[in-house]
Amino acid sequence: MSGGSPLLRVTISGPPGSGTSTLVSKLEESLGWHSINGGDIFREEAKNRGISVEQLSSEAIGELEVDRTLDSLLKERMSSRDAPEIVESRLSGWWAHNLGLDCLRVWIAVSNEERARRIQKREGGDFGDCLARSKSRQQDDKDRYMLLYGIDLDDLKPYNLVIDADEKDEDEVFSIVSSSLDG
Repeated sequence: MSGGSPLLRVTISGPPGSGTSTLVSKLEESLGWHSINGGDIFREEAKNRGISVEQLSSEAIGELEVDRTLDSLLKERMSSRDAPEIVESRLSGWWAHNLGLDCLRVWIAVSNEERARRIQKREGGDFGDCLARSKSRQQDDKDRYMLLYGIDLDDLKPYNLVIDADEKDEDEVFSIVSSSLDG
């Protein structure tokens, strides 16, 4: 920490199945940094309610206070003096941009089909079902973030590094981000 500034160095964002969690793990391991994951907070809330992440995503449209509370906690943590070096969440790049935090803001872009393949590999199941669930969750999230904050998930202006990861493996994505952090 220097002069009481947050330690935050990088935000990692992208849709489910884009490889953000894998990237964060690789960054933590190679750099010895710490992270916080907004998705873990969201999944914990779904578990506490006894429902799936997809159900919570759908229900959160009618219960906007859920997101506002979780996002407020994340923003507070990101800008605090004891912030981790890495913050992973769908909107962390937006929050860092809006809060004026000087850090690398990464968006990992992946097509619907590639995300469904990755989700199927990770969780199993039918490809068509994985694709439908992924598309539905993405649309629910887009609708919710627009309603809550006026944020369009397709607007990538807050990100200073956008990586099209359809044709890249986890090591290639890591290399791009790592090089950007060095420079």
